[in-house]
Formats: sequence, C-alpha cells, structure tokens
Amino acid sequence: MTLYDLKPAFQSLLRPQAARLAHAGITANQVTLAAAAGSLAVGAIVWSLWPARWPFLLVPAWLLLRMALNAIDGMLAREHGQKSRLGAYLNEIGDAVSDAALYAPFALLPAWGPFWVGLAILLAVLTEFAGVLGPAIGASRRYDGPMGKSDRALVFGALGLWIGFGGPLPGRSVWIMAAIVVLLAATTINRIRAGLKEAEGAA
Repeated sequence: MTLYDLKPAFQSLLRPQAARLAHAGITANQVTLAAAAGSLAVGAIVWSLWPARWPFLLVPAWLLLRMALNAIDGMLAREHGQKSRLGAYLNEIGDAVSDAALYAPFALLPAWGPFWVGLAILLAVLTEFAGVLGPAIGASRRYDGPMGKSDRALVFGALGLWIGFGGPLPGRSVWIMAAIVVLLAATTINRIRAGLKEAEGAA
C-alpha cells in the first residue's frame, strides 16, 4: 500500500479542471512541460536563496501542485485523446528532471550533504527506470512501493516544511536520508521482482 493507491480519488477531484483545460486548448504535453519548468524554478529559487531556510517551504507547496499537474496531464492524455509517443517521453523525463531539481537543494543541509542527497536522486531515477521497463519485458508499468513518486513527494514535502519552519537538523539526522535511500533501493528491487513475476505469469 502506497500513496499511489489514492490516485483514483485524487483524479476524480481534478477531472473537472482537466476537462476545462482541454476545452481551452491546453495539451497534456504543455502541462507536463509546465510541471518540469516549475520544478526547475522552485529548485533554483531555494538553492539561490540559501542559507535562508524559509524558501524550503516552496518545496511542499510545489510538490502538491506538481502532483495535481501530473494527474491532469495523464487525464488529458487518456480521456481527451491527447496520448502520444512524445508525451510518454516527456512524462518520464520530466519526472526525473523535476525530482532532481526539487531534491537537490536538500544537499545544502550539512546533516545530509551532496553524497546522501545525490544517492537519493540517483535511486529515485532508478526506481522509475525499473518501473518503466515493465512493458519492455511483457509486464505493466510498475508503481510498487515503498518509496514511489507520491511517497517521495510526501517525505520531501514534510522535510521541506520542517526545514522551512526552522526545525533543527542535528548530525544524526543523516539517518533520515539513509532511510530514504534504503527504501528507494527496496522500491527498485520490488519493481524488478514484480515485473519479472508478472511477465513470467503472462508467458
């Protein structure tokens, strides 16, 4: 059970907005690009204003909006006839770029630094790579947890709130990022195993 399982209810809330955007001529690919551009902008703002900590409050706010944009671009593609091969590329690459941009400023915190945050970014990309490879072996696109995209948004959003409001981060806080890294590695392994099992069952 991950936050991804709540996606249908989240989509239901956003379906009217998606319909209005489609009626206005907004495309799924435009929404995808807007989500990636916004993530790059938020990451750059947080990074450039360091050592001020309040800009980290932008991270959870944008993560929530980005989740909405991701849901909307999917509905535009599936429910409004906008599905395309280019959109599939933009969706996956945009997510990887967005994650890297939003997580990178956490490397500025001495408690974590570039090593742990860089490792988390690398493994976040690998989890999605493992998921998207499912169809290549005859399985479905895998979204297994325990640290999928929605779960990462919750964790990094909570960390952004804590940092933004001035919460202390002693040296032992390194274990927080270490735990994230372990869960990301477990997610990658889970997606590979689930994909192989599904493909073998379909053979």
